[in-house]
Amino acid sequence: MDTLAPIAIHGNKFTFEIAPVLLAADRFYPGQASVRLGGIPNLFGLEAIPGFGEPGEADVATHAETQALRYSVANPDLRIILTVAEGLYRLVGRRSAGIASIADLKGKRVGTIAPTSSGYFVHRLLASAGLSSNDVELVKILPLSDMGSALADGRVDAVAIWEPYMENAAAAIGDDAIEFGGEGIYREIFNLNTSVANLADPERRQRIVAFVRAIMQASAAMRAEPSIAWPLVHASGGHPMDVIERAWPHHRYPAALAPDLLDVMVEEEQWLGMMDSRPARSRDDLASLIDPSVAIEALDQLSR
Repeated sequence: MDTLAPIAIHGNKFTFEIAPVLLAADRFYPGQASVRLGGIPNLFGLEAIPGFGEPGEADVATHAETQALRYSVANPDLRIILTVAEGLYRLVGRRSAGIASIADLKGKRVGTIAPTSSGYFVHRLLASAGLSSNDVELVKILPLSDMGSALADGRVDAVAIWEPYMENAAAAIGDDAIEFGGEGIYREIFNLNTSVANLADPERRQRIVAFVRAIMQASAAMRAEPSIAWPLVHASGGHPMDVIERAWPHHRYPAALAPDLLDVMVEEEQWLGMMDSRPARSRDDLASLIDPSVAIEALDQLSR
């Protein structure tokens, strides 16, 4: 394909989930691709979270489904076009705090960030044992790099956040660590997003389809050889290579819309509505946020 005009991508460059985006921009997009710190707000000319993100308008942006749900309340023209990654979350607790089961979290201090995908994971994990967030004390820990030290020095009894901070937290307490995974309970669905306006612009849509195709190619390369992306993750987030290698298995990179995405969003919307003190939207409203046409077009191009 001929070289395309530059494409602007915004996302959380400190996460492992963004790895296929970094690799797509570096090796597979047939043009210049810039990946900047930010997310969905950049699609709509909004200010990023204070202290997080770079200014600039995005063609596409990454975020977990939780934040897509939150930002789409004020921006219903948001469109989810590809699942880039799935984060296989886990909670790490201290055995010495009397934690031997999920039920033992009752009355404990849990470090997480709500309302985010990690907060929703904690909600779902607690519910699997008949508990709710009211049964624990949720503690906001920032910066995220303090998760391990907060667990080690007893400020919290357990932590739940995305990688590599969980890997670092587990390492911080060694043999005292007990882990509870989210298999069958919840996994983060980390997506590529754009807007109706971007997709309505023929030149922009061409770039977006080409970048989705590049993510598909990058993801296939990563599944064949995971370490191909590690230097980019290291350069982007500053994470040590040995930590990247150990935490890598807690992710999947499907480069295809998650088949249960709408079901997850419908259930999660109920929780977010309560968190944000607003009515939950209908299934039809949420279905309109998912646009599979871009991935279909990209796959068609790959098959030629």
